[in-house]
Amino acid sequence: MKVRLCVSQNHFQQIQNELQALGIEIDDHADFILTEKDSFISYLNVKDKNGKSKIPVEEILYIEAFGKEVDVHTQTGVYHTTERLYQLNAMLDPSSFLRISNSVIIAKNKIKKITPRFSMRFTLLMQNEKSVDVTRSYYQIFKDELDI
Repeated sequence: MKVRLCVSQNHFQQIQNELQALGIEIDDHADFILTEKDSFISYLNVKDKNGKSKIPVEEILYIEAFGKEVDVHTQTGVYHTTERLYQLNAMLDPSSFLRISNSVIIAKNKIKKITPRFSMRFTLLMQNEKSVDVTRSYYQIFKDELDI
């Protein structure tokens, strides 16, 4: 069995040793994830043109889902991940990331401009000059989170 660890650096080695002693392999691309409460990832496993790689979460501008396809947008490009949006939402630090629709999670500090729209919506211009929309379902959550 392969498991991916999503735990703090303080506990990583101890948990890894205990799992390996039980015959469980640690793999960054495993389907099963063992997480620590209130511990958030510092990098994300993605796929680019050259294969698999890791990007620091600080480089993420926003994450967008199209059905089962999930794209991670950074200043330098777009990457694909096998994670589901709800999994990413749980793994990312809520003080830095916010879900703004059923299909988009943004990095709060990567918003360049906020434009209000009719019908309880916002359009956000991100640092890569791409726009994403805050939907009505997430309108109040967005306003409360950013104190607008």
